[in-house]
Amino acid sequence: MATIKVAVLVGSLRSDSLNQRLARAIERLAPPELSFEHLRLDNLPFYNQDFDHEYPSVCQALKQRIKAADALLFVTPEYNRSIPGVLKNALDIASRPYGTNAFAGKPGAVLGVSVGATGTALAQQHLRNVLAYLDVPLLAQPEVFIKFHDGLITADGNIGVEGTQKFLHGFVDRYVAWVRKFV
Repeated sequence: MATIKVAVLVGSLRSDSLNQRLARAIERLAPPELSFEHLRLDNLPFYNQDFDHEYPSVCQALKQRIKAADALLFVTPEYNRSIPGVLKNALDIASRPYGTNAFAGKPGAVLGVSVGATGTALAQQHLRNVLAYLDVPLLAQPEVFIKFHDGLITADGNIGVEGTQKFLHGFVDRYVAWVRKFV
């Protein structure tokens, strides 16, 4: 089977990001035909409509990487009951100017981990609203709102709790089946 290229957008810039750990865990559970590229978001300028006439090269590069991907994976923390600004900025950059949306039609999934009791439920709902407008068909189930605790996921993506590993493996199976419907 041909390689399926997945663009990964992690909404946290923190060096020891829990969501980066979760993204790595998903990669470890995925079959070998999926290839993951983590897109850099920390070097992007704030979106400005003035870009629409002459996009900065770093913004063009982000759009090209997304266009080259077959599928999308959004892994986000929750900041103040919504998505982090860095993720929203990347969404705005890669979807503008009007008519050049790099995300359109690419299958995706949203998940996240947090130390909070509700995980990233509200951030994911906000992100789903934005992605619906950007024409990203999203995997609806299972929803992945994980409450983090020490030993759950290591920095390199090893899952330390059997139940969490089983749940995430089920998510990966559904995600792969979802993506294959589109590629």
